[in-house]
Amino acid sequence: MTTLSITINGHAHAPTEVRDDLSMNDFLREYLGMTGTKFGCGAAQCLSCAVIVDEPDGTSHTSPTCVVSAASFHGKAIRTVEGHARNGELSPLQKAFIAHFSFQCGYCTAGFLNEGQVLLERLARAPVPRAGLEELIAEALDGHLCRCTGYIKYHEAVRDVILTDATRYLIQEQRG
Repeated sequence: MTTLSITINGHAHAPTEVRDDLSMNDFLREYLGMTGTKFGCGAAQCLSCAVIVDEPDGTSHTSPTCVVSAASFHGKAIRTVEGHARNGELSPLQKAFIAHFSFQCGYCTAGFLNEGQVLLERLARAPVPRAGLEELIAEALDGHLCRCTGYIKYHEAVRDVILTDATRYLIQEQRG
């Protein structure tokens, strides 16, 4: 048994005794009732189970939860798909996913949403030129599998959020 202390979507969950072999996916779903994080392939290949891990330096990245123990998240701060909306208001990325009907069955949506959010946060810290945007989005979403093949719609939704707030996410070209 391991004592787990973790912050999820800004809320501390501690201390909780968990089996050493309990996956983070099972902890979220079975202990906390947070069912937005899905169990897809069980081999960290589809990334439907990806959550955002917030690092102390202000950066973030996604991590699978299906094959990673809950104990390995001890002391960390993570965000799940349930943490995107604020005060009942969907995030710009969630709204874009809906506007583009980016999901069909919705099973992979949480992983794509979390990965897209990590990309937005990265671009807010270090904007990029417009010229490389399509490739950057493709690279960020690469590795996430969608059984309904909604890849283009996910890509378009992320791109639209970036272009809607281009001064935040893209290097502004000097005209002259």
